[in-house]
Amino acid sequence: MEKKVIFLDIDGTLTEPGKNVPPASALTAIRRAQECGHQVWLCSGRNLGMISPLLGYSFDGVIASSGGYILAGDEVIYDCPIPEKEKDDAMRILQEKGIFRTIEGRDDSYTDEGLKDFLRSHASEGANSEFLRWREQVESALNILPMSQYKGEAAYKIVVMSDSMEKMQSLKRELPDMFQVCIQEPDGFGFVNGELVNKAFDKGRAVERVCDYLGLSVSASIGFGDSMNDLEMIEKVGYSVCMANGAKALKEIADLVCPSVTEDGMYQAFEKLGLMG
Repeated sequence: MEKKVIFLDIDGTLTEPGKNVPPASALTAIRRAQECGHQVWLCSGRNLGMISPLLGYSFDGVIASSGGYILAGDEVIYDCPIPEKEKDDAMRILQEKGIFRTIEGRDDSYTDEGLKDFLRSHASEGANSEFLRWREQVESALNILPMSQYKGEAAYKIVVMSDSMEKMQSLKRELPDMFQVCIQEPDGFGFVNGELVNKAFDKGRAVERVCDYLGLSVSASIGFGDSMNDLEMIEKVGYSVCMANGAKALKEIADLVCPSVTEDGMYQAFEKLGLMG
């Protein structure tokens, strides 16, 4: 079989959202694929600091911050933080609109203290209580710090959350032109999530950069994802896989929909695609 480079999103694909331990079946699939000569890379919206708990599983490389920072082993092959002026303008506009911000540096992330205060004030409203517990678990597991500790270090991405789709849509008109606004499908908790990413990169272009570095055709790449921030990767790779727990729009364009992350979906997909020998 032609040697492949396999790109894996983390949250909702390799692991349950916000968690750092993949299912044993997924680790078995990855190890067996590597033994067959395939490369397996992480391709995540997380920054390097958030990814670090997974690095002990011996991946061949890492695409972090939705393509803004790429590591091949210990070698940095791409590094593109947000320019300072555009970062400051975006943070100001988001604050003025009352949109909650999580800004991600290379190693650390910082979130508006007001987000948890807002969620706590609505925690008695059914699903919001569940969402609050999930959010606090994610912040603890991924070491997300309060915004008061942010000292202006270089940033690669800004994650946003709003109680209004209208506010989120307005960002596309008001933010500096360098930003792409990726809005996730509504999650059922009454909030809208999204990401502001530098137009200089995305997961799809990261796939191209890695394939060029490895001397492989993009047609030899396989991508696994679940959410709309995986769209460019799913569109770019030679063969695309979406998890059953993924966004409807992503499942519609993927070459294969496999069972969810909690149902050994990755193992089943690796087996179906003949990646384990």
